[in-house]
Amino acid sequence: MTETSIRTRFAPSPTGMFHVGGARSALFNWALAQQRPEGRMVLRIEDTDAARNRPEWTEGIIRALAWLGIGEDDPHFEGPYFQSSYADEHRKTARALHENGDAYYCDCTREQVQERRENPHLGYDGFCRDRNLAAGPGRALRFRVPEGGPTVVDDRIRGRVEFEHSAIEDFVIARADGSPLFVLANVVDDVEMRITHVIRGEEHLSNTPKQQLLWEALGHTPPVWAHLPVIVNEQRKKLSKRRDKVALESYQEEGYLPEAMVNYLMLLGWAPGEDREIMPWSQMQPLFRVEDVNSSSAFFDEKKLRAFNGEYIRALSGEEFVERCRPWLTGENVPWDEADYDPEVFAAVAPLVQSRVAVLSEIVPNVDFLFLKRPVEDEKSWNKAMKPGVGREMLQAALSRFADPGLSWTAEDLKAATEEAGAALGLKLGKAQAPVRVAVTGRTVGLPLFESLELLGRERVQARIAAALERLGAQEDGAGA
Repeated sequence: MTETSIRTRFAPSPTGMFHVGGARSALFNWALAQQRPEGRMVLRIEDTDAARNRPEWTEGIIRALAWLGIGEDDPHFEGPYFQSSYADEHRKTARALHENGDAYYCDCTREQVQERRENPHLGYDGFCRDRNLAAGPGRALRFRVPEGGPTVVDDRIRGRVEFEHSAIEDFVIARADGSPLFVLANVVDDVEMRITHVIRGEEHLSNTPKQQLLWEALGHTPPVWAHLPVIVNEQRKKLSKRRDKVALESYQEEGYLPEAMVNYLMLLGWAPGEDREIMPWSQMQPLFRVEDVNSSSAFFDEKKLRAFNGEYIRALSGEEFVERCRPWLTGENVPWDEADYDPEVFAAVAPLVQSRVAVLSEIVPNVDFLFLKRPVEDEKSWNKAMKPGVGREMLQAALSRFADPGLSWTAEDLKAATEEAGAALGLKLGKAQAPVRVAVTGRTVGLPLFESLELLGRERVQARIAAALERLGAQEDGAGA
């Protein structure tokens, strides 16, 4: 099979969450497959572990890939296939390897091997190589590693990597009950699916010489190998689900855009050149070359990902931004009553929000004051804005000024009115607007205040300022009691 007919595969195990490292591997495979008219990325679910074989986990993998833009509606996608469907072929291949002399049965226990070698860290000693045991209870099937010389793995990223046979024990390929181990099942599946390229994480490099030996024993040319650099955190430790935020779903739920995530993941170990970083998939995919992937570890910088996402959010059209925000504004998890949400009000404020958020989940605290019956109560913000000699005085002045029927309820005139009221108290605009902002929105920071007041409306603004004055009065009465 020539490289013009590339068949690469992505073969995750269902684990209940989709790791960002797996997402990076999938995208690199996808980019390569899309570069050839007949290229295919084969999705194979490694589901032979019954404890990790849950339909909802498999569905989660498929949903995560679809979110990244990898799905069955593209002619370059094939699958999903399930490793468990090939169980008969796995067993058949194991028998064939035994019949051809490439594998033998072994009844040695771990304790027996350790006793013979007098070192628990040394591997199997080949004790059963020439005993010609038949299949039977307690007898595993081991592959006969050639004596002398190395297995050479030509890796597109790491170059020529040699593995001395003296350092590779005769490894088990099938258990005593005939069920295959992963190392054999993986090779059989790749052969059956005509895989030409295997692009996967660096942690699989140590398995590669064993798999290559199996490919050769089965009379097939091994695929093109490419082992991607490990992804590390700020401490340069490998990303761990116990320590780091690694689930793709968590980023999706937080409001990262798929196109931003795709762009960022593609840069973990690879670069399009010319110092370019923000690039759509349509431009990155044709430039991708496995040979250009760096073998050094790749730092997953969440701050940089966040900055990428902000860039992509700001690049959306107004209509698309509003549409992308919809899941965060409606449904069971919003903090306001469904009847109080006004899509027209959000459409009006959307341009102000779009320029300020880095992830879509930040929309809610920016606009909740528009749809809540009362603003949130943030004690830190309240105490900072409502200092004695400023809070009550400014709110009273603002309430009086905003009640003027001659005041046009526009952002420009509201700003001027607030500035005038503050000046009468010896306050500059920044100090003058702080109590008004907290009384109306509940927070010291947020969207431009006067545009917010205009959208909220005269009646609701006045009611919230009056309520804030009542709260101040109650606090003062309580302090004096």
